[in-house]
Amino acid sequence: MDRKNAWEKYPQDQRDTIMQFSEKYRQFISGCKTERECTAKFVHMAKNAGFSDIEEIVASGEALKPGDKVYAVNKGKGLAMYVVGREPIEKGMHILGAHIDSPRLDLKQNPLYEDTEMAMFDTHYYGGVKKYQWVALPLALHGVFVKKDGTVIPVSVGDKPGDPVFGVSDLLIHLAGEQMEKKASKVIEGENLDLLIGSIPAPKDAQQAEGEDVVKDRVKANILHILEKEYQIEEEDFISAEIEVVPAGEARDYGFDRSMIMGYGHDDRVCAYPSFMAMLDLQEAPEYTGVCLLVDKEEVGSVGSTGMKSRFFENMTAEVMQAAGQYSELALRRALAASKVLSSDVSAAFDPNFASVSDKKNAAYFGKGLVFNKFTGARGKSGSNDANPEYIARLREILDRNDVAFQTAELGKVDQGGGGTIAFILAEYGMEVIDSGVAVLNMHAPWEIVSKVDLYEAYRGYKVFLEEA
Repeated sequence: MDRKNAWEKYPQDQRDTIMQFSEKYRQFISGCKTERECTAKFVHMAKNAGFSDIEEIVASGEALKPGDKVYAVNKGKGLAMYVVGREPIEKGMHILGAHIDSPRLDLKQNPLYEDTEMAMFDTHYYGGVKKYQWVALPLALHGVFVKKDGTVIPVSVGDKPGDPVFGVSDLLIHLAGEQMEKKASKVIEGENLDLLIGSIPAPKDAQQAEGEDVVKDRVKANILHILEKEYQIEEEDFISAEIEVVPAGEARDYGFDRSMIMGYGHDDRVCAYPSFMAMLDLQEAPEYTGVCLLVDKEEVGSVGSTGMKSRFFENMTAEVMQAAGQYSELALRRALAASKVLSSDVSAAFDPNFASVSDKKNAAYFGKGLVFNKFTGARGKSGSNDANPEYIARLREILDRNDVAFQTAELGKVDQGGGGTIAFILAEYGMEVIDSGVAVLNMHAPWEIVSKVDLYEAYRGYKVFLEEA
């Protein structure tokens, strides 16, 4: 089956909407490079769109009614949004689920050291990365320090005009004979992904009181002096910090025709953003309660209190049902089991440079719209949710009726590799779930690429799903 290129639906004089939507997304991922930053931005936008904090609703005893909009934040790193429908929640919800964490480097808890008069940060990579892709790049630091008194100090260095950047050094080609003989997985070792952050020693007179010995690591001492001056941070504050190392710089239009966007974190913010925007544009009182669920930790197995395997979503749904006067344990179980979900995660775009890993008949292509993966997993569909055909047929009907461009795909040839999403976790409740999202080139690389028309068709598809599934 050959799917038409979605650009052909839009004559030249009708493409402004796609470009405008894509520009807002480009600005979003340029400014939101961590799950905390994404959550803060989404909460700000949700409040402006009339959403209320579920904690305030609970505290006030206010009753929710059809059309009411609420959100819940999970420890600053995840978000659930609800628009209460006309039907009882027990009859099921329409859920868009995506993740907002991305592969990166994280600072260790004791990261700062000096070696040969160079100050360095020790890192640990997060998620599935090709480690050799993270060297010789301008990198930025984003995150928070939390002081013992609970004060949260946000840090963002490397992306503002005039900021310094940081980086992991690589071995010059002239001395890389042995390195070039190594497997790609060993060219750069994880313990060698240390960040160079400074090389000026602290002045002796600033570090030495009368009778004291000369400070040994004076470059490290100078960095600590800068951190104390700029952020009121002491070395021990790294123990309770969460600092992420991400590519520095804005997302950019890609190609002479500006049909694509190159940026950090398309996986999975290219699905999270249109999911969120579809929720903002949902009609005032939909038939079924609409939900947008944006979670952390997908890239490391959806574990922890902010991952999909936590009870956050289940607990927040119980709170919403209670505020709507609809809660019972049985009603909650029925609501979860009756729900329909688009597990919104990216798919691998067909790459003509690496055609051998894909089955052309079952690959995702740029320009062909929203991608559906009936199953993911590895080898014999291991670890996969496998969507039911009755559910897929329903989705086909509403997408075709609304002229939403979509395609189907698998993640490469059989036994070539594989991957997973949050779909199987939601399916454990008995929900109807299918993976859907946007095709990505360079997936998990520091700079990924997506098609603007695919992004826009994803938004349109998510919107009609919320309204009509």
